[in-house]
Amino acid sequence: MKRLLASLGAALVLAGCSTSSNDPMAPRTVDNVDLKRYQGTWYEQARLPMFFQRDCVQSEAHYSLKPDGNVAVLNRCLTAEGKWQEAKGTATPQVPGKTDKLWVEFDNWVSTLLPGVTKGDYWVLYLGDNYSTALVGNPDRKYLWLLSRKPQIDQQTRDELLSKAQQQGYDTTRLIWRTPDADMPKGTK
Repeated sequence: MKRLLASLGAALVLAGCSTSSNDPMAPRTVDNVDLKRYQGTWYEQARLPMFFQRDCVQSEAHYSLKPDGNVAVLNRCLTAEGKWQEAKGTATPQVPGKTDKLWVEFDNWVSTLLPGVTKGDYWVLYLGDNYSTALVGNPDRKYLWLLSRKPQIDQQTRDELLSKAQQQGYDTTRLIWRTPDADMPKGTK
């Protein structure tokens, strides 16, 4: 039941934030994302609060390029109780041939019942050298993820990501930071 409510909540939240914006005040995205280089595992370092991740203390995303050019998405979240929750979906370019702004739609009963209604914005706002870090957000700045290829980042990298997010107009005082591995429940590492 808990998983059902989380899926429904995620679908409704994403539906509410799916607005591809031409607003000049919207965050700026990177010019181009090489999806082959972007695929792989990303570790969430911090995020703005959101309903569908309310129980997460550590999250990671696994992306893989599909033969049709879209991206398979597998998000995993470790709860404070030490249980993994997963959500699968697909990311597709909002504009054919442009890969900086994607739609993400998760596979659940809501997306099956109402196809296209539950897609959410996934805007790549910043990419670090060699695709080592990334900032991902949405046009209305309600959602933001600071991502890294490594589970832990150093202070300099953290400061750089915070600065980039602030330059884009995000409220970084509300960020929820990843719980360090040392603070995790036993048996979850």
